Amino acid sequence: MNYRHAFHAGNHTEVFKHATLIFVLEHLLGKPQPFAVLDTHAGIGVYDLTSEPAQKTKEYELGAAKIFGADLASARPYVELLSAMNPADLATYPGSPEIIRRFLREQDRLIACELHPADFEQLKTRYRGDPRIAVHHRDGYEAIGAFTPPPERRGLVFIDPPFEEKDEAQTLARAMANGLGKWPSGIFFAWYPIKDGQIGETLSLAAVSAGFPKALRVEFLPYAQDGLTLAGGGIMVCNAPWRLDEKLSALCQDLSTRLGDGRGRWTVDWLTAP
Repeated sequence: MNYRHAFHAGNHTEVFKHATLIFVLEHLLGKPQPFAVLDTHAGIGVYDLTSEPAQKTKEYELGAAKIFGADLASARPYVELLSAMNPADLATYPGSPEIIRRFLREQDRLIACELHPADFEQLKTRYRGDPRIAVHHRDGYEAIGAFTPPPERRGLVFIDPPFEEKDEAQTLARAMANGLGKWPSGIFFAWYPIKDGQIGETLSLAAVSAGFPKALRVEFLPYAQDGLTLAGGGIMVCNAPWRLDEKLSALCQDLSTRLGDGRGRWTVDWLTAP
């Protein structure tokens, strides 16, 4: 629980991850039936990029700042969301609960979980007046077992852990397997950092061996991989929506021209049959 997201808000992995999250939310909005989203590691919701933590690292300068105001054809709703929150300069960045909140209809729900005590209190205060949002002070992995399947039977589990523990990839794989066992039709979206490539391989092996349904693995690395620094991020989406692979290919192509040092790479792979 030492990880504080404020130091990393808006970095290059967030651009890729949150643009993808919007793709999935748009898919859920395609039907009139209500849906529920479980955000397992929610953070505080909105981040002040002028704050001391953000200014200490300035990671957003190589991420969201490169996209802010751009004509990004593959992810216009993401760019429009940033502009809506920042009428002038880029000063705030939305975390996953805020992005989800802005796409909820009256009949939809967000269950946001956060274990860090101070972050939980901020999150609870921020969304106290919104009846569509329930904020819980609990372990995100445990929450997958507690809150799935939701009564709506449609929706998303968004898993964005801090990866503080050495066995976090194994823990994540088990949580996804357990969640899919309880909610076979749910969309499960997991993000992971890419340094040495081991996390992605662990998740991929788990997905194939357990037969995760329609498992799509996408990695976007704007920087060359050296095994030490954060070269990029990966996502695994199970029960991936139709044409998500095409949308992510276009997104990675667009982002590769705007982020990084020109030595990166990206891949889009189906691990199990779509």
